[in-house]
Amino acid sequence: MNTKIILAVVLAIVVVAAWAVNAHRNKGFRTVSSDDFAQIISDTAAVQLVDVRTKGEYDEGHIEGALLVDFYSYNFEEQAAAKLSKEKPVAVYCRSGRRSASAAQKLVKLGYEVINLDGGILAWRRAKK
Repeated sequence: MNTKIILAVVLAIVVVAAWAVNAHRNKGFRTVSSDDFAQIISDTAAVQLVDVRTKGEYDEGHIEGALLVDFYSYNFEEQAAAKLSKEKPVAVYCRSGRRSASAAQKLVKLGYEVINLDGGILAWRRAKK
């Protein structure tokens, strides 16, 4: 078999596998760019903005209007249930986007519609400069 064909097949398999892993990881929620996130959260009546970092991180600076629901707290789900409505989407962010993706997965399992900020507040701050 031709080496180029073998390489093309292997590359196609890798691309499909990467897509499948990413699709599974984001199952049930959307991850959007800073620009899209800004547009989504601009309608404060239609969306709930949630910072899932620690209180210390939140106190160092957060997106205006964000509620704090610390993902690392022992009662994250209880805090979310007490502070959030399932009637409106939840826009989540953290420092880099990883923690908020994990939080998004938990929130989806609890019945929330979730939008995650790609790159977290670091990307947000870079985009706003």
